[in-house]
Amino acid sequence: MSDASMDLVSRILGGDRRAVARLMSMAENDVPGVKKILAELHTHTGRAHIIGVTGPPGSGKSTLVDKLTLEYRRMGKTVGIIAVDPTSPFTGGALLGDRIRMNEVALDRGVFIRSMGARGHLGGLAKKTGDLVKIMDAFGKDMILVETVGAGQSEVEIVGTAYSTIIVEVPGLGDDIQAIKAGILEIGDIFVVNKSDLDGADETARELDAMLDMNPNDSGWRPPIIQTSALSGDGVSRVVEALTEHMNHLNETGNLHKLVRARARDELRNIIIDHIRSLVDARHDSEEFETLVDSIVAGELDPYRAAEIYLKTLEG
Repeated sequence: MSDASMDLVSRILGGDRRAVARLMSMAENDVPGVKKILAELHTHTGRAHIIGVTGPPGSGKSTLVDKLTLEYRRMGKTVGIIAVDPTSPFTGGALLGDRIRMNEVALDRGVFIRSMGARGHLGGLAKKTGDLVKIMDAFGKDMILVETVGAGQSEVEIVGTAYSTIIVEVPGLGDDIQAIKAGILEIGDIFVVNKSDLDGADETARELDAMLDMNPNDSGWRPPIIQTSALSGDGVSRVVEALTEHMNHLNETGNLHKLVRARARDELRNIIIDHIRSLVDARHDSEEFETLVDSIVAGELDPYRAAEIYLKTLEG
């Protein structure tokens, strides 16, 4: 590793916010050499409680994250926030609305906020979110809050990143709540009915409770349903308590180790797949590749056999 890279690692471990921001930009843009820096930081991770926050647009996720951060800061905890924003269809950049809304904690030196664009990646999480979580962890943040773009059938990817997942709902969704719950009910560790001052909050909580009864899990954890009004802060302290209880449960049952192992397995698999993809991309217009394409078009080979032949050339 170069002296500049080692210096960047040292600065991050020493609490340099500019170094953290720089490495995050490098990770998002997949700058050459960034993987070696992340590898160096890996041994300094594994201490943070990673919390996912997902829910439909307009449910108040950003406000809830803001209030949760304030609660943790009162407890003396440092907080990292990764807000995955929608990507502008015109510039490709993040719209960065979440950073604007989190104005109560934005100037706190114990808080580090990073907004990133989803860049069309399905599942509500940007592809590089895991790298940013790792950087926040190595930076020494006690709590890392990851807020996704929105909720729906594809919003289950957060469970591969977080140890505790909060599903935020609001009253007034009507029949839509059925479709939303069908896809993500099983990934929620805590359900928050936000904007509980609105009509229908009790009904939404009862409906969620009934759906949890119909979908029991074998983890031994019954997800609590907590009504909050994030704007005023009502109920937020109870969410913090539930997050602590959930982390204690994970430790006591050994499920935290299972989650950590599953994350490591997925990360290793994804790194290998990315490496193979890069090898293919680098050689997809080679003479041997084009010869295989011609053989498929001529009916001399099927694509499955052609792929086997090509993969053997990569292995060589």
